[in-house]
Amino acid sequence: MTPPAAAAPGAAQAFAFACEGETLLGVLHRPPAGAPAAATGVVIVVGGPQYRAGSHRQFVHLARALAAGGHPVLRFDVRGMGDSSGALRSFEQITPDIGAAVDTLAARAGVGRVVLWGLCDGASAALLYLHERRDPRVAGVCLLNPWVRSEASLARTHVKHYYTRRLREREFWLKLLSGRVAGRALAELWRNLRRARGEAPPAAARTAGPFQQRMAEGWRGFGGGVLLVLSGDDYTAKEFLETCDASPAWQALLRRPGTRRQDLATADHTLSARADRDTVAALTLDWLQRLAARTP
Repeated sequence: MTPPAAAAPGAAQAFAFACEGETLLGVLHRPPAGAPAAATGVVIVVGGPQYRAGSHRQFVHLARALAAGGHPVLRFDVRGMGDSSGALRSFEQITPDIGAAVDTLAARAGVGRVVLWGLCDGASAALLYLHERRDPRVAGVCLLNPWVRSEASLARTHVKHYYTRRLREREFWLKLLSGRVAGRALAELWRNLRRARGEAPPAAARTAGPFQQRMAEGWRGFGGGVLLVLSGDDYTAKEFLETCDASPAWQALLRRPGTRRQDLATADHTLSARADRDTVAALTLDWLQRLAARTP
């Protein structure tokens, strides 16, 4: 995918807006002066704990690239994060924050359609928003390495991508035969094998909530487009794929006609390499154009 052509960034305006009695800080990136503005804006839902700039300013770069392509973009701090007021909330509790951001972008940029773009549990929060709000203004969601962690998914990922690799290493067997592999490590391997098979852990250790099911329901009931981007060098992405492999319902979502999937073999979780960051920006712009063509 060719990176987007360089363009002078449009105006970026910082301002405050309200959410359930608290004050959120947002930055609106507008298309360059004279450029035709698209009818679809983008709200960046930041995965936590992160503020609106993101790791190595990834959301600043993304917002500028999408705005240069004609799309107004709002990145913002949810309640309790960065420069926004209020108590810190989990990704399962920020539907009101996302709704306030959508309202603000629609009003300030004059767009009738909005795309939610989220990383990690920001992507999960975007799907939870679809489940809870059914907002007709949301025409699409872009999901980068969605967070679906449970004890079973984490165990399956460790067994498949860590322990399998270790069992192929000569050094591991030498340590095992010499007694240098501690009993604690072997016990942890056994626990992960049990969890990977779906055996229930003790009641006190059951921490996974039903958010994964609500994410799937939000996706299933959504009629807009979905862009799914998965990093090859990322355990969160691998856990997502393990969850899909273990669930016919998730597999069906990946096969939906409105879903486009892109795997980036060498990318890490936050796209720390510039080439990967530029590739995702270009993918997003291309997908936004295709989404506009199919959305009335």
